[in-house]
This record gives sequence, structure tokens and C-alpha cells, in this order.
Amino acid sequence: MAKILVVDDEPDICEILKEMLEGDGHAVTVAGDGHAATRLLDTERVDLILTDIFMPGKDGLETIMEIRRDHPAVKIIAMSGGGRTGELGYLADAVRLGAFGSISKPFEEARVLRTVRDALAS
Repeated sequence: MAKILVVDDEPDICEILKEMLEGDGHAVTVAGDGHAATRLLDTERVDLILTDIFMPGKDGLETIMEIRRDHPAVKIIAMSGGGRTGELGYLADAVRLGAFGSISKPFEEARVLRTVRDALAS
């Protein structure tokens, strides 16, 4: 069982991922933006973070860079539906910045669980 942090400004996405990951045996915490996620990491240990790219305040790319700097052992998976631009190139940017992998929204449960398992095994 891993401790996973889901970071997304859409509560429905957080809830879907929380249920999916808990169903796979993980302990899951959610945060609504990058600021909340990085504050939580100051007090709690997590094994893996799934973060959206497009969020108000501190976006996913900024969040990934900060986590890489301050918590280099934490695995990260970036998620995006392309935001307002419809561009998914930001997912490749996230991987270049240190994310283990990426998931496009809308996502399939099997893809999410496979990517999470791969990240945790790496």
C-alpha cells in the first residue's frame, strides 16, 4: 500500500481518483491546488503524487519543479486534458521536469492503475 496525493482543482476528478486508488489498496489524500500540495508535503510523507497541470494559483509544472527540488524521492505523475488550449505538450514538459509519467484526461481506470503501479515499482 502506498500513500498517494492527488492534486486537482476539480473536486469530481479528485473523488474519482481517490475511490479508484483506494480500491486498489492505497491511502489517498487530496489537495485542490499546488500550494495546498506543497504545504501538505511539509508535514506528511507521500510515495506518489498525481497532479493536474492546469490549476489556478500554482500550476502543475511549478508544483512539479518545487517537489523535485524539495522532495526528490517522491514519484510524480502529471495529468492534463489540455486546458483551455487543448494542447497536451505540457505533459511532455512535465516529464522533462521530473515527472515519472503522464496521463491524459479523460482517463481510463486501467491506464491510471497501470501507470501508478509502474511508478511505484520504479
